[in-house]
Amino acid sequence: MAVCIPTYMLAAGMIAQGMNWWQAVGTVMLGNLIVLVPMILNGHAGTKLGVPFPVLARASFGTTGAHVPAVARSLVACGWFGIQCWIGGAAIYAILGTLGIFDPVKDTNLLPVLGITLIQFACFIAFWLVHLIIILTGINSIKWLEAWAAPFLIASGVALLIWALLKVDHPKDLFKSKSSFASVGDFLRVFFPQLTAMVGFWATLSLNIPDFTRYCKDQKSQALGQLAGLPPTMTLFCFIGIIVTGATVLIYGKAIWDPVQLVSMMGSPTIVVISMVALLLATLSTNLAANVVSPANGFSNIAPQLISFRTGGIITCLIGVAIMPWRLMNDMGAYIFTWLIGYSALLGPIAGIMLCDYFLVRKTQINTDELYESTGPYKGVNWRAMIVLAVSIAPNLPGFINAATSTPDKSSLIFPAFFDSIYSYAWFVGVVISVVLYWVLMIGQGVPKSEHAG
Repeated sequence: MAVCIPTYMLAAGMIAQGMNWWQAVGTVMLGNLIVLVPMILNGHAGTKLGVPFPVLARASFGTTGAHVPAVARSLVACGWFGIQCWIGGAAIYAILGTLGIFDPVKDTNLLPVLGITLIQFACFIAFWLVHLIIILTGINSIKWLEAWAAPFLIASGVALLIWALLKVDHPKDLFKSKSSFASVGDFLRVFFPQLTAMVGFWATLSLNIPDFTRYCKDQKSQALGQLAGLPPTMTLFCFIGIIVTGATVLIYGKAIWDPVQLVSMMGSPTIVVISMVALLLATLSTNLAANVVSPANGFSNIAPQLISFRTGGIITCLIGVAIMPWRLMNDMGAYIFTWLIGYSALLGPIAGIMLCDYFLVRKTQINTDELYESTGPYKGVNWRAMIVLAVSIAPNLPGFINAATSTPDKSSLIFPAFFDSIYSYAWFVGVVISVVLYWVLMIGQGVPKSEHAG
C-alpha cells in the first residue's frame, strides 16, 4: 500500500514550501515513525481479539455508535479511492496520446462543472469501471492482483531513479538543493503543517489496522512487521520522487512531480506504454486493497442484512466519483491543507478515543463475544465518546473552514489566523484532547466485570 504514486508525489508540497531534499525526506521519516505508534497500539487489539476495526470500535463507541467512526473512516477511503482512480485514468490518457489516438495538445475543451476534458473524464471512468468489475467479481480477485501487480511499481520507481542518475551530467547536483528558509522559525512554520499532513497520510490505516493485524500470529509479528514495512518504504519511495523530480528540473527545465506525466515525455512509445501499464496495474492493486476493502466492510457493518461487501464496494465507487478527485490533485496546497490535514482532524480524535478505551480504561481486557451482542454491555451509543469526539474536532474546525474557503493570499479568512496555527497540528491536537477528556469521563464509571474476560 505504501508503494503508490501518491507516496511518490507526497514530498511535492514540502519542496514547494521551501524545504531541501533531506529536510523533506526527514519529515517523511519522522511522520511515519509518529503514526507508527497508534498503528502498532491499535494493531495490538486486532491481534489479541481477532476482530476487525468496526467491531473493535464498539468497545468505545457502542454497538450503534461504532457506525460513526466506521463511516468516517470509509468516507476518507472513498476520497483516496477517487484520487487513485484519477491517477490511473491519467495513465490511460497518456497511453492513448502516445499511441496517436488523439492529440493531447489539442484536447483543451473543458466540460462545464467538471473542469476536465471529455477524453480525460472518459479515461477516468474507464479505470473506475475496472475497479467496479473486480469488486463485483469478489475479494479473491483483489488478493490475486495484490500479490502479482505491486512489484511493478517498485521496479518502476527504481528504474526512474536509475534513469535520473544516468541522465543528468553531474548526479551530485541532485543533492545540492538549498532550503529557502531565512531562520529556524520560518522552517518550523512550514515543518509542523507538513508533518501533520504526513501523519494524516496514514491516519486512515492507523484506525482500521486491526483489519489486518487480526491475522497476525502474535504481537511481535504485527509490531515488527509494521516497523519494517512502513517507515523505510515510505521514506525510500518519497526519496525516489524527490531525486527524480530534481533531475527533471535539470533535464526539462521544470519540476515534474507526476510520474505519469514524466514517463509520457520519455520518447519511445514502447517504453511509455509498458511503463504506463505497470503503473496502471500497481495503482489498481494498491487502490483495491487500501481503499475498497475497508469502506466496503464499513458500509456493510451499518446494515449487514442489506449491504453486502459488493454493495459496500459499489457505494465506495460512486462516492469516489462524486468528490471530483482531480480538483484535489491539481492543487498541491489543497491536497495538503484541505485534504490530508482535514481528515486527520477527524480521524485523530477517533484514534485517541479507541486507544484510551483499550489501554487506559479497559487495560486491554475485553470480552470479544460481548462486542457482538446487541443487548450486552456495549449496546447502543456511548454518548461520552460522542461528546469527546465533537469537543476534540471543534478546535480544528475553524482552521479547516479557512483552508477550504480562503484565497491563496489569505485575504478572505472567515476565522482569525490564530485558528490556522491550531489547524497546523490538527491530528496531534485531536489525539491529545480526546485521550485526556475520554479518560476523565470514563474512569469514574467503572467497567462491568463481564468485560474483563480476555
